[in-house]
Order: sequence, then C-alpha cells, then structure tokens
Amino acid sequence: MKNPTPRADPAGIPAAEASPFAARYRTVTTGMVALVGLGAFEALAVTTVMPTVVGALGGLGLYAMAFAGPLASSVVGMVAAGGWTDRRGPTGSLHTGVALFVAGLLVAGTATTMGVVVTGRVVQGLGSGMFGVALYVVVARVYPDALQPRVLSAFSAAWVLPAVVGPAIAGTIAEHLGWRWVFLAVPVLAVPAVLLLRPALASAAVRGGPPTSATAGPTASPDDPAPSAAASRRLAGAVGAATGLLLLQVGGRADGGRAVVLVAVGVALLGTVRGLVPRGTLRAAAGLPAVLVVRGLLAGAFFGAEVYLPLLLTRERGLSAAQAGLALTAAALTWSLGSWLRGRFEGRWADRVVLVIGAGAIAVGIVLAALGLWPSFPVVATVAGWGAAGLGMGLTYPTLSLLVLRLSAPTEQGENTAALQLVESLSIALALAVSGPVFALLVADRPTTAFVACFAGAGLLALLGAAVCARVPHRVAASTAG
Repeated sequence: MKNPTPRADPAGIPAAEASPFAARYRTVTTGMVALVGLGAFEALAVTTVMPTVVGALGGLGLYAMAFAGPLASSVVGMVAAGGWTDRRGPTGSLHTGVALFVAGLLVAGTATTMGVVVTGRVVQGLGSGMFGVALYVVVARVYPDALQPRVLSAFSAAWVLPAVVGPAIAGTIAEHLGWRWVFLAVPVLAVPAVLLLRPALASAAVRGGPPTSATAGPTASPDDPAPSAAASRRLAGAVGAATGLLLLQVGGRADGGRAVVLVAVGVALLGTVRGLVPRGTLRAAAGLPAVLVVRGLLAGAFFGAEVYLPLLLTRERGLSAAQAGLALTAAALTWSLGSWLRGRFEGRWADRVVLVIGAGAIAVGIVLAALGLWPSFPVVATVAGWGAAGLGMGLTYPTLSLLVLRLSAPTEQGENTAALQLVESLSIALALAVSGPVFALLVADRPTTAFVACFAGAGLLALLGAAVCARVPHRVAASTAG
C-alpha cells in the first residue's frame, strides 16, 4: 500500500507546517510571542502601579509624562528601526531595541526620583518602538504568506493573559515585594526570549541582502551615503514629531498664553511627520496610504474611548475598579477572538469587507459604552458593547498589518511598518490631547456632557475610519507579498 500524500492546509501549506507553532517555526514563534507578551504585561502592569510609584517618590506633576514620554520616544525608535531593517535586516534593530527596553526598565526600577522614572520610561519606549518594527519584518521574512495572519493572531493572543491577570499580579507584587519589581522582573524574562530568536535571525533571508522580487527595485549599498542622508532626515523628523507630541500633552494641561504657545509649537513640529510616511498619507490616498490612515483612525477611536470607560463605570455607575476592569478584559478576549478568526479564514474574506465590519463593530461598541452613562442602561450591555469594540480591533489590526507587508516591496517593509505604527501612535496621542482638556474643562460641572463629548469624538473617528476603507484595496493576494 502506498503512503498517503500528506494533507495540505486550505491555504496550500503542508499540514506539518500549517501552524506558527509547527516544528519548523516553533522556536522563533515562541520567542516573538514571549516578547510581545512581556511588552503587554509591562504596559498594563506599569499603569497599575504608577500611582504607587508617585506615592513613594513624589513628583505628581510628572505622572502624565511617565506615559506620554515612552509614547513619544517610541516614534523615534520606530523610524530608526524602519530604515535599519530595510538596509541590514531586523537582527540589529531587534537586539538594540530589546537592550534599550531592558535598560529603561532597570533605570525606572532603581530610580530614586520621579524624574529618573520618566527617563527610564523614555529609554524603554525607544526600545519598544525599535523591536516592534523588527518583529513585523521577521514575520514577513520567515513565514510563508498564507501563515503570516496566524502569526499576527498569536501576537494578539499574547495580550490576553497579561490583560486578564497582569494588573492583579502587578498589584500583588507592588504590595508584597515593592513596586520596583514590576519593572525589574521583566528583563529577567526578556533575554531568554531573544535567545529563542537567534536561529531565525541568523538566516540569510532575515539578515537582509538584495531583494528577490522583481518589484523590489535596486538596493543601495550600506556604504552608499544616500541612505545615510535619508535616514538622518527621517530621524530628525521623528525627533520633531516626538517633541511635538510631548508639547501637545504639556500644553493641553497648561493655562492661558503658555498653553497656546506650547500647542502651536507642538502642532508645527508635528508637520515633520510628512516626511516619515508614504506620499499621499495625509490625504488618505488609495492603496497603502489609506491603509495607514484607517489604522490611525481606528486606534484613535478605540483607545480614545477606552481611557474614559473605567472612569465612567466607577464614577457614574458606582462599580469598583475590579468590576470596571471586566470591560477591558472582555475587550482583550474578543480582540484575540477576532484576530484568530482573521487568521483562520485567510484567503476567504475580502480585506475591505473585514475592515468595514471591524470599524462598524468599534463604532457600535463606543455607542454602547457611552449609553452606560444612563442609570437605566444595563452595565452588562456596556461591557458586552466594549467586547464588540474589541472584536472589531481583532479583525482590523492583523488585516491592516498584512496589507502593509503585502503592499510593500521587500526593501520597504521596515519603513512602511514603522509608518504604520507611527501613524497609530500619533493618532492615539492626538485623540487624547484633544479629549483630555475638553474632559477636564467640563467634568466638574457637567460630567455627562464631558463623557458624551469624548465618546462622540471617538465614535466619529471610527466612522471616518469606515469611510476611508473605501480607498483600501478590496483584496490583496498573498502571492504579491515580498
């Protein structure tokens, strides 16, 4: 009797290699998921313990900067990593990014003043921006096209456990061991995660080299001064945009003429972003630029609303912090579900349709969250609504990431991935910079109006994102990647 032919996955991948955790990919997938999970835990844990940090060290005036600082510095890290990965492969960027991430955590964990904590957070943000871009390029160069959605689904799943248990673990560590160990514990796990990636990073495909696609175009030599000059201009633009973000954060909380000056300078510096994104992005031109804009609008909508949801549930509906956190947990779980569905049905769903459905789910979730302001509206419906928003993010995030990889030549994957994450960070920061002062102005005398204004702004961003989806390609075949 003849041996049966090995069955293949519907996407054409042999059954033995049809999973990111198949033997061929298991080590590198585990390493990348571990890094993403550590970043997720750190983000959620630090948010939980930062009030304790301020209580121990003082410096309440720097509380907001402890969050705005790493968001801004990550922009510089993303841009620096984009050009570096395209010219030399993702290895150097990933190692440097993880090293800076770990160094920042060590600085923050051993700080004796809040200013040093902020400095550590800035270094940490720079590193996370760098290794985040590098991981996406590794996905593009290690895995076959049809398997890439499942890898990105695994990235999303890596946020689930930290979202469910991260805040509780961080609170327990802070209470029994001290807040410093929330920062100091992560580096111990980050180094083994990087070591798991070494075999994949050593391969020629990942290290870089001339493109294999006819569409890639010529590749400049690493010694050619032109790439260095272009990289320097982009890096200067990133520093300008990051500074603009910080000035908007500070200006939004200042008073009188000082606020006007800071905001005006911040907006002017944000103009440097024009040189950091593909041509046509600022007008949402069809194709890749529209993909970036949709990512920014949906991220600004979701996170611009999520910031205020726990406050709404605790202040207006009388829930405890733990009970209010159930809404965030629900969104984390459904985000993972949506991402799994997107990866599972790769090739069966049109990209534009997935994006429109996802944007609609986010808009519905924001509406249901806002309705939680009224005592007659069931809290469980608000929690379920935010779960719908999480499902929408799970559907759209991997789809947009895949579109960027598939619409980019191999020599542009790093810079375009950096542009995707850059637009996302800028959009979230701008959404919060606008809603924050509005909320602060209204919440004391008209709290309902304050919440409605913030949720309405977020809902408008979601609807704009759905509209821009019309400029996204209906479907991009996996065979066009790289």
